[in-house]
Amino acid sequence: YGLYASMIPLLFYAVLGTSRQLAVGPVAMVSLLVLAGVGEFADPGSGRFIQLAILTALGVGLVQLLMGIFRMGFLVNFLSHPVLSGFTSAAAVIIGASQLPGLLGIDLAGNTGSFHEIAAGVLSQITETDPVTAAVGTGSLAAIILMKKWNRVIPSALVAVVAGTAAAAFLQLHQYGLSTVGEVPQGLPSFSLPDIAISDVTALLPMILVISLVSYMESVAVAKAVANKRGYKIDSNQELIALGGANIGGALFQSFPTTGGFSRTAVNDQAGARTTLASVITASLIGLTVLFLTPLFHHLPYAVLASIIIVAVAGLFDSREMVHLWKTDKKDLAMLAVTFLTTLVLGIEEGIAVGVVMSLVMVIYSSTKPHYAELGRLGNTNNFRNIRRYEEATTENDILIYRFDSSLYFANTEHFRDTLEEKMEKRGENLRLVILDATAIYQIDSTGIHAMENLIRDLQMRRVELYLAGVIGPVRDKLKRSGITEIMGKENFFFDAGDAVECYRSPDKRDKREFSAWQTND
Repeated sequence: YGLYASMIPLLFYAVLGTSRQLAVGPVAMVSLLVLAGVGEFADPGSGRFIQLAILTALGVGLVQLLMGIFRMGFLVNFLSHPVLSGFTSAAAVIIGASQLPGLLGIDLAGNTGSFHEIAAGVLSQITETDPVTAAVGTGSLAAIILMKKWNRVIPSALVAVVAGTAAAAFLQLHQYGLSTVGEVPQGLPSFSLPDIAISDVTALLPMILVISLVSYMESVAVAKAVANKRGYKIDSNQELIALGGANIGGALFQSFPTTGGFSRTAVNDQAGARTTLASVITASLIGLTVLFLTPLFHHLPYAVLASIIIVAVAGLFDSREMVHLWKTDKKDLAMLAVTFLTTLVLGIEEGIAVGVVMSLVMVIYSSTKPHYAELGRLGNTNNFRNIRRYEEATTENDILIYRFDSSLYFANTEHFRDTLEEKMEKRGENLRLVILDATAIYQIDSTGIHAMENLIRDLQMRRVELYLAGVIGPVRDKLKRSGITEIMGKENFFFDAGDAVECYRSPDKRDKREFSAWQTND
């Protein structure tokens, strides 16, 4: 079925995709998600497992196709990089641990849900380790690691497969307890509709949604990277349609979920692929393998496959990102850690759900408390900068220049007033002018308008003037329609803080209001 997934989806993507080098097929992360998600409802490798895996591919294809048609590619933005990193690292640990029974020859049926269940099962049955299986598995694991360190050009996994298969065949190791793949059916996949049951779809839906988003994110990331390198652009929404079509088409020919892979695409690009015809050629070669070469897999030990998977998932554990976030952003590190632990303890679906919720909470929290700054003049120039970042920036006792770095809307108006009030109280009775630098206020809603009205009235009672500097056109139009402009007067709008200060300090210019920003229509 891995061969089927490496063949049919490529043909569909070659017709629908916009990336010239993207190689679609089974990738580590999606395969691990299928194992973890579908494994909750059926024993891996069983007929029921295969049925549900194919149904998952159909569901993923339909979800991605609909997302592409309705241009919903933006939804993947809710999977922040720390969340995805924590989720991926935890999934790698879970799947790596799940391969230990196959590596050691331990029967661990029913203990594949979470990391602690797997670990407890392995430890409780460690004395039942099969020596031949463990020798083949650990030997293959060591050989792959050493070959990768010695020379990464060597196809270490392929060498391990050939050596393990040859040893099992010539030494007849299956007689000593070594489990092998056995017969792999020859022939191309046949067209068949997946068995669809509402109960199955309902049970698989959370995993289908997770795979749809994660696989699209992985695919579009590598597609954009290669496209930028080669000097062309891809259409993200068309990519969703192409991936959806590839998964739907694959499901009709007995394939499990697929997506664009990093390593396969890199090899495809380095090999000189310039059009999607490369995918057609790849699919054709795999078709020849399915037709004529499957008997070679009969003596392939499962222990060798387990060692290959363990090495593969070890590369998905993103320790570098953890170290980087420790140095740069503790909040993102906390999101990564919570997602990692939740996935590890509760499961993959729960982990990704918690991660997405945390991402949304952080977005909402950040938008309610945006950055702000008090500005001061740099020397004798007309440049004003944040006084906390520029020690040489000077302020004046009677003028407060305040910059708010966000749109002004219902969620942050309280933060706006509180922080501005704090700055004004520090000036006390000396304060005569507040200049609001609005260059970063790109939008204002009705709650923001009310906040401005209250600010104007409050300052009028204190006999403090209010100037607005750098207000962009759309916001200025909103202020005019709401009556704020009439309350303040057009003469109190300026191009920048420097013009506002100069106008205030120069009575003649102040009377003429030569710096009024209403002289333009931007």
